[in-house]
Amino acid sequence: MKYYIIAGEASGDLHASNLMKALLEKDSEANFRFWGGDRMQGVGGTLVKHYKELSFMGFAEIFKNLPTILGNLKFCKKDIASFDPDMVIFIDYSGFNLRIAKWAKKQGFYTNYYISPQVWASRAKRVHAIKRDIDAVFVILPFVKDFYKKYDFEVSFVGHPLIDAIAQKNKIDEASFRKQYNLNDKPIIALLPGSRKQEISAMLSVMLSLVNDFKSYQFVIAGAPSQEYDFYQSFVDNQNVKFINNQTYALLSIATAALVTSGTATLETALFKVPQVVCYKANSISYAIAKRIITLKFISLVNLIMDREVVTELIQKEFTKENLKLELTKLLRKDTRHEMLENYEVLEEKLGGAGASEKAAYLLLQKYHQNNPKK
Repeated sequence: MKYYIIAGEASGDLHASNLMKALLEKDSEANFRFWGGDRMQGVGGTLVKHYKELSFMGFAEIFKNLPTILGNLKFCKKDIASFDPDMVIFIDYSGFNLRIAKWAKKQGFYTNYYISPQVWASRAKRVHAIKRDIDAVFVILPFVKDFYKKYDFEVSFVGHPLIDAIAQKNKIDEASFRKQYNLNDKPIIALLPGSRKQEISAMLSVMLSLVNDFKSYQFVIAGAPSQEYDFYQSFVDNQNVKFINNQTYALLSIATAALVTSGTATLETALFKVPQVVCYKANSISYAIAKRIITLKFISLVNLIMDREVVTELIQKEFTKENLKLELTKLLRKDTRHEMLENYEVLEEKLGGAGASEKAAYLLLQKYHQNNPKK
C-alpha cells in the first residue's frame, strides 16, 4: 500500500518513524512518501520536505511567514494528488494538517490522524472539522478519548509512543559518556530549552543564571536536532556549562534534575524518572493571544495526565531567576525527589504501557480494510 505521512516537528518525526516500522512489519510492500525528518528517512521512502523548513512558532512569526506557509499547502495538495496514496496519515502539526485534511477528504482520500490535534486544550470547535474530514483518529493520552466522547466521536486510545521510544534506547555507560563529552564528576542538571530559536533564546538565559548558585552541580544544555551548534555557542561561556547536541535521552538517563521548556520534553523527562521544573515564556503578544484561547489549568503533559500538580510550572512572569532557584533547590531535596518519582510511576501506568506504534499500525490497517472492503 501507499502511505502519505505529514509530520511537521521533531517529535512527530520520532513517532512517525516508529509507526512506519510497525506498518512495515504488517505490510512488507509499504511505500512511504512523507514530510518529516531524519528518523523517518532512516526507515525508508521519499522525504518531500524536512520539518526544519516548516517550523514557525507564535502568531507573529506565522503571520510574517504566511506566503511560505500558503505555498507549502498548495504544493502539498499537488504532491498528494500526484502520489495518489491509499491513505494519508497526519501526525500532530494541526495548523497545517487540518487544512490538508479538509482538501484530502473532499478528494476521496482515506484520512487518518495519529496523535490528534490538541482540541482538548484550545479551540474545541475544531472537533467538528475533525469529525468531518478524518476517517480514523488515534490518540495517545487517556483523557483525550473521553474528551472526544463528549462530541459523540469514537476515537482509539493506543497508548503513548514515548514509552516505546525510550525503551528502545540502549543504556549508556555513564563513565564513557562523561569522558566523551568532557563532563566532570559533578551531578548533572539537564537544561532542555526547547527546539525553536525563539523559545531557546527566551529560556536559556534564565536557566543559565543559576549556574553560579549551584557550583556543586554541572549544567548541561541539551541541543535540539533542529538547531546548529553555532546558535548555542553564545550561551556556553561558563566552565560549569556544557553543550551536548542531539543526545537528550542519553543526557536524561544520567541527570539528577532538569529544567524543561513546556512541551513533549516534560513527559520524556518524567519517563526517564528525572525530577523537573517546567518553564515557559513567550513574547507578550503571542502569550496574550494564547491565553485567550487555551482553556487548560496546566501546561505540562505530566500535570495534565495526572490532573493535578506533580511538577511545578513557572509560566511567563513567574519564570524568573528567583523562582527557578527556589524550585530547583526543592528538587534536590530527598523528600521532594521521592514524592515526584512516586508520582512518575503512577503517570506511566496511566499512559497505557508499551506497544503504541504496533497498536496504531494494526488499527490503521484494520479500519482501512473495514472502510475499503474491495481493496
